[in-house]
Amino acid sequence: GRHSQGGLEYFVTFCTEHRRPGLASELVAAGIIAEIQRMGIEGVWNMRCAVVMPDHVHLFFQLGEILTLGRTIARLKSKSIAQLKAGDLHWQEGYFEHRLRPEEDPLPIFIYIYLNPYKADLLPVNARWPWYLCRKEDMDWLASYLDQGLPEPAWLADLP
Repeated sequence: GRHSQGGLEYFVTFCTEHRRPGLASELVAAGIIAEIQRMGIEGVWNMRCAVVMPDHVHLFFQLGEILTLGRTIARLKSKSIAQLKAGDLHWQEGYFEHRLRPEEDPLPIFIYIYLNPYKADLLPVNARWPWYLCRKEDMDWLASYLDQGLPEPAWLADLP
């Protein structure tokens, strides 16, 4: 029952099996980020931003015309299996997705993805998460909402 259409924007989340941590290790995260970038070069998607967390990945992208949404996520998962196995990890089946409507403001999604490592208390507020990826045009735009490249103090005050 998933709607998959090239050219539309999707916010997708998928997790490790049993939410087991380990994705944020250097080897695993670097492999996932490299595959995300490779898929962009190949036209599978136009990645707007992404974050690799210890037990899940958030992606915000415009789907290309090459693969369906399901096949796109399956490809990323399958191409990153070797890195996961090195960390004795496995992907959970399925994924969660939200298709953006044309009138929907993407800013809350950018902020959510950007703040995810801070929300999880994985780093101090004056540091940057190494496994956050944002295309240049979007980072230039998002930077106008940041405090010298770091989260606005008001955003952090609202974290649970």
